[in-house]
Amino acid sequence: MAKVTLIFKLPYYTQWGQSIIIAGSAPALGSWNVKQGLPLSPVHEGNALVWRGQVLVPAVFTCEYSYHVVDDHKNVLRWESGEKKKLVVPEGVKDGDVVEVRDWWQDASEALFLRSAFKNVIFSATDNAKRQLQPSSLNKSLDPEDIVVQFIISCPRLAAGSTVVVTGSNPAIGNWKEQNGLKLNYVGDSIWKAYCVLRKSEFPVKYKYCQVSEAGVFSLEFGPNREVDVDLSSPKPSRHILLSDGSLREAPWRGAGVAVPMFSIRSNEDLGVGEFPDLKLLVDWAVNSGFHLVQLLPINDTSVNKMWWDSYPYSSLSVFALHPLYLRVQALSDAIPADVKEEISKAKKELDKKDVDYEAALATKLRIAQKMFNLEKDKVLNSAPFKQFLSENEEWLKPYAAFCFLRDFFETSDHSQWGRFSQFSKEKLDKLVAADALHHDIIRFHYYVQYHLFTQLSEAAAYARKNKVILKGDLPIGVDRNSVDTWVYPTLFRMNTATGAPPDYFAKSGQNWGFPTYNWEEMSKDNYGWWRARLTQAIKILHSV
Repeated sequence: MAKVTLIFKLPYYTQWGQSIIIAGSAPALGSWNVKQGLPLSPVHEGNALVWRGQVLVPAVFTCEYSYHVVDDHKNVLRWESGEKKKLVVPEGVKDGDVVEVRDWWQDASEALFLRSAFKNVIFSATDNAKRQLQPSSLNKSLDPEDIVVQFIISCPRLAAGSTVVVTGSNPAIGNWKEQNGLKLNYVGDSIWKAYCVLRKSEFPVKYKYCQVSEAGVFSLEFGPNREVDVDLSSPKPSRHILLSDGSLREAPWRGAGVAVPMFSIRSNEDLGVGEFPDLKLLVDWAVNSGFHLVQLLPINDTSVNKMWWDSYPYSSLSVFALHPLYLRVQALSDAIPADVKEEISKAKKELDKKDVDYEAALATKLRIAQKMFNLEKDKVLNSAPFKQFLSENEEWLKPYAAFCFLRDFFETSDHSQWGRFSQFSKEKLDKLVAADALHHDIIRFHYYVQYHLFTQLSEAAAYARKNKVILKGDLPIGVDRNSVDTWVYPTLFRMNTATGAPPDYFAKSGQNWGFPTYNWEEMSKDNYGWWRARLTQAIKILHSV
């Protein structure tokens, strides 16, 4: 089997006692076990400290990898931000060839724009660019004086329709004439690549990357010239050099946003309180004002006490369910009866006040939603979209609906007062939500309300994405001690403790929020499954939390 030598080079300054290890998906790089990864050794090259290491791999080789700073015992001190690097040994390499990978440490500032909120919303045009597949092999044979150089650059902020070229001090890349530069090909994930063949005698070569707008305007990247050189004194110099040059150097991106509570986003259509469809109006305002981000205070259900106390958005009844307060009842159906329309019209006038009447607004919405549920439950609950929603969310939706039923039945959210239902179990839940239960329509009503809430919020989030505005959620620090989560997962919370804040300028006696603290030891046993489920649910709709 043909083998090639991979040489990794990374310019990076460390402190005394620190070193760098490459960990990757391939066994040669430790199979992601850092302590079994490839250790690098430092050498000074001019003013740079370059970490270098080599490994023998098959000529046909692909892997993912990243760099880790470790101490003398190989304990990880820090690692690169963002996505893992991807390596593909070029086709056409021969047995015994040397392939040199010249990398760039990816820090948090570079990785920021590769996060989904930026990548899929603000700079979505780049990732949706038409892929231009790069030839997988050279269409010419190499002689001993040839070296193949591959240019690799990340451009997450590229404008729609723009392309990338590299130009520099060699005819193969345009002799510093941008219009004659080497055009790079988009290969996905904001990465652009191209290769050229240079003679050994032509090194060193200075170069820069350049954006080319759809109108043909060239914009050279900021900063000093980049440079590639080869060590011709080496007994076996590299035949292939992969220049992984990090990100295109541009002026710092500047953006602004606004943070608002959902209940304050009022419109002519709401019933006394902001509703999810009103977010579209806020997005329009954000676009016209030059904002790129809208952050909402928590929007989860807080109906613990069934009174105005629940208007505090940080005391969650469920970290998964949305608050019925933000439901637009007019959007529940295209066939709302005339008497219900009249009821909605009357409620709008009564609730159209400067201050939110929390209890009246919530009671009105639930009353109208109940009427529409009674009229259309069979149609909606047998629809394909609802069945998909239930299938994707039943893990939290069924316990939530059962909790709401028991809360109303026992007239308290304190589940320690629920008799035999105080202790949650899967068997009890199955009986509570069973189709033959006398109260099954009550359970299904909570499904119905959550389905419409998620539908309305999803439509608003899609509208924000289309207009390149990030819709960001807020993650409350805790949950109410009388909540679905403490009922279903009692071991994850220390119910005999409370979260708060020490005395400060705003509260001289400190604060006691009443939330139980987390049992991190217990949470770690399933690799923080509750947290992962919570965050996954949040970004199903929202772009960031």
